[in-house]
Amino acid sequence: MSLLPKTTADFGSTEYWNSFFRKRGKQAFEWYGEYPELCGQLHKYIKSKDELLMVGCGNSKLSMDLYDVGFKKITNIDISPVVIKQMQEANRTSRPEMTWCQMDATAMTFPDETFSVVLDKGTLDALFTDDSKTVLTTIRKYFSEIRRVLRTGGRYVCISLLQEHILREVVDHFPANHFMLRIVRCPEAGSRQQGEDGGGSSLVVFAVVATKFKALPMRVLEVCLAGDQMERVQQAEELVAAIASAQKAAMVCNGLARGSIAGMAEVSIDLFHPNEKNVPRYTIHVLDQAPKRGSGKYAAFIVPQGRETEWLFATPAGRQKLQQSANFDRLAVVTLHRGQRYEDLDTVKEELGESVKSLAPAGIQGTIPYLSIGAEVGRRETIHSGHSALSGDYVVEEVVGDNGRLLRRLIFLANQSVVQSEAALRMARVRGSRAPQKVVDPGHLACQHHLYMTIGVQLAMKLAATQPTPPIAIVGLGGGGLCTFIRECLQQTNITAIEIDEEIEQIAVKYFGLKLDERLRVVIDDGVHFLATEANRGAHYTALLFDVDSKDPTVGMSCPPAAFVEPDALANARKLVGTDGIFVLNLVCRNDGLRETTVSALKRAFRYVLSYKLDEDVNEVFYCTDNERLHDATSWQEQLRVAADDVNKLAKKEKLTRESELIDLSDFVNALKI
Repeated sequence: MSLLPKTTADFGSTEYWNSFFRKRGKQAFEWYGEYPELCGQLHKYIKSKDELLMVGCGNSKLSMDLYDVGFKKITNIDISPVVIKQMQEANRTSRPEMTWCQMDATAMTFPDETFSVVLDKGTLDALFTDDSKTVLTTIRKYFSEIRRVLRTGGRYVCISLLQEHILREVVDHFPANHFMLRIVRCPEAGSRQQGEDGGGSSLVVFAVVATKFKALPMRVLEVCLAGDQMERVQQAEELVAAIASAQKAAMVCNGLARGSIAGMAEVSIDLFHPNEKNVPRYTIHVLDQAPKRGSGKYAAFIVPQGRETEWLFATPAGRQKLQQSANFDRLAVVTLHRGQRYEDLDTVKEELGESVKSLAPAGIQGTIPYLSIGAEVGRRETIHSGHSALSGDYVVEEVVGDNGRLLRRLIFLANQSVVQSEAALRMARVRGSRAPQKVVDPGHLACQHHLYMTIGVQLAMKLAATQPTPPIAIVGLGGGGLCTFIRECLQQTNITAIEIDEEIEQIAVKYFGLKLDERLRVVIDDGVHFLATEANRGAHYTALLFDVDSKDPTVGMSCPPAAFVEPDALANARKLVGTDGIFVLNLVCRNDGLRETTVSALKRAFRYVLSYKLDEDVNEVFYCTDNERLHDATSWQEQLRVAADDVNKLAKKEKLTRESELIDLSDFVNALKI
């Protein structure tokens, strides 16, 4: 037997409620929780001496529970004579001082300023079924009556789900009529409830507290969504947005509780500290996979600070692999945000407790396991923050890597999951300093594709052996890691780096160990414009490298920007390397169609095109040339094998590595694609 109305309009009719209470009989019906879930908030705003009016009382036990704990001055009204008669009979002996009256809340017969508190649990929601003109007229009569029967200093306390049309009317009406307005979330009342079909749902319940004043010099709007931290907002839209975010999060939790999202995109939720609404404290990514025998049901994985940019944690595909390794049907992957301070792993687990529990699938009982790497929360320290006119806000931070090495990273805050540049630090004595200082290790390759781009430069130098210091152009400076490695490994090079953002050059020099001199210079220019200018003046480069990322993360190709693979740009690249030089491109493309278009453009611009795809990475390095010495597969493979072997030996000679070889020659050559 369904006790829910067929249409929302039924909520406002006397006939509906008479029928409802006849069907339900003596069984109490509680909208949005009972006294134990609500008392934490109610006792803050209702005192035992208050003269309290309970509007739309129904057969709720709330006023009876309040009476039993000492609130004796309670008047209950409801539109249904059936329920009023039921409640009078039920309470005549046990609660003799409590009053029950059949009355329409929109046309009350009480004298002005009779009550110090008007308590409403679900009545506003029942009346305010939609924002039609008729309903709005009724609601404004109701609010007018509340204002009339409340004393100055009195409070309208309303327990509501605050649908958007209700919230906006509340926010518009009460402050405009000299009420201080406070909205508080009631987390206990919003706990998961069981319906008649056995399904669970989580309601987001709020207490609206509107306090009446004779006059207020300004609007006072306050909100509290977690804990006891009350936040005052300046604009009504801020309050509306805060409530909406809580409701949307609960909707997501409802969906996750009711079913699996296996085969669907992961769900992501930001968690904020109550008094830091603009800075997320945690982000949780929830993934499901089809249940497997032997798998756990649910766990949370906490990513240590400093490791959140690794592929395994920073990408949906990586997190899927993490889930498969962790062997849980549902995994909540938690990342910790920069700009926040975390005491230790136990404190993080405690903070996350309720949120992680709310994301659990139905039927989970007991302790939820927490997984991580080691027992530490990780370390991340910001050593510089700034703003680039082209790339926005950024930070330079130091983290401890998975091998215990201290790493320095450049992160653009618009795309925090991507490390723009990285350098490894070591302690060394610096001339003029008594104590060891942090210095950048020039042999550290944060991006493995830099190593394979260096092979392209070495090959170009061997093909142009007659030039003592062959000129190399690198479009895209970043932190200067590629430029520094080529400079130190290939000592005969003369490098020109092209960077559009002057701020990046300064960062590279100050924080990432970039050394500018006669062998390495930086030109501040747009890369496409630089190519055209140099081609027009007849410049020549033994090797030209593109290692420049797109500023638009929404496109399927993040490196290079589309303008760099347009026909004119590639034609200029071909002119600059001539018939003997080599053009090297770092391609990062997740869209197969875009990749094929780019490869076709390269093949139209150059006679010979070869690529190397890095394992477990999205980077693909292309080597392009018109040099006749590289006219077939055997020539390509042999020449690149020799160049890779040279890079291995030179890196060892210049003390850039302690490994016997940086490049596995066999794997590299076999993976080359003509």
